[in-house]
Amino acid sequence: MAAAKGQIVKLERSASAMGTLYTIDIYGSDPARMQAVAEEAFEEAYRLDQMLSNYIADSELSRVNRFAYERPVSVSNEFFQLLETCFNYSRQSEGSFDITVGPLMKLWGFYKGTGHLPHRAEVRAALGQIGYRNVELDANAHTVRFREAGMSLDPGGVGKGYAVDKMIAILRADGVSSALVSGGGSSIYGIGSPPDEPRGWYVRVRDPRDERKTAAEVYLKDNSISTSGNYEKFFRAEGKLYSHIMDPRTGYPAEGTLSVSIVSPRTLDSEVWAKPYYILGRAWTLQHKSKDFRVLYCEDVPGTACAWLP
Repeated sequence: MAAAKGQIVKLERSASAMGTLYTIDIYGSDPARMQAVAEEAFEEAYRLDQMLSNYIADSELSRVNRFAYERPVSVSNEFFQLLETCFNYSRQSEGSFDITVGPLMKLWGFYKGTGHLPHRAEVRAALGQIGYRNVELDANAHTVRFREAGMSLDPGGVGKGYAVDKMIAILRADGVSSALVSGGGSSIYGIGSPPDEPRGWYVRVRDPRDERKTAAEVYLKDNSISTSGNYEKFFRAEGKLYSHIMDPRTGYPAEGTLSVSIVSPRTLDSEVWAKPYYILGRAWTLQHKSKDFRVLYCEDVPGTACAWLP
């Protein structure tokens, strides 16, 4: 990527971390500097992988999942604060967001499998192994302890948004004024705007009923968008579609919604809140959504188009 002095060029890079593909697009006039800052941002994603991955045996999260029922597990200040933040989301969302949903995700086959329809007795048993209120956080000792055997934390509803925000902070600190960072294509943040589009970075939101159709067009300018849809991970059994968006209160995948997209100042907020808004439905979302959010709601009602909430 050669550039004449002062010429604005685009750098596109990608890397895999935390079980997903992260991409960075940067505009600038110093290709070597842009390459260096992109690598610095990816290093942050790799670092967070070592903290939050449930596939890396010695990650902080894996250690907590393995030992926290036996004894309090010491964790880093960053991990502890993220857990506290997650539990605040749980309280605000009436338990519809819950990072302890791990046993249910395993039971339904959404970790490494292709899906599995469990028996009701299995779901009841798994419900006894989840619940953010069953996690003891000691703020003085910075330890985590599970009250129930078989509990496990699942970062699937928070990790991408957290990582994207951390990567954005690194780009900003290095003086980047025009960039787009995407975590798996579903959690995205735009810094500034591209040179040829003052409205911001263009993002197409697909129609959940038909990938070829567009539900909305969004321009990100110093804000984020995250989408949760039933088309992301799902399986069919007995003539019914079961998606990976789990209602931790019932133990079953949520129904009634096709997808929810949220535009917000922070990617962590847009990623996390897309799940409660999906699970709790349009009426609850209308009553409780933040004034800083724009919410695109796609209901599972024949003939109903996706629409931005007022």
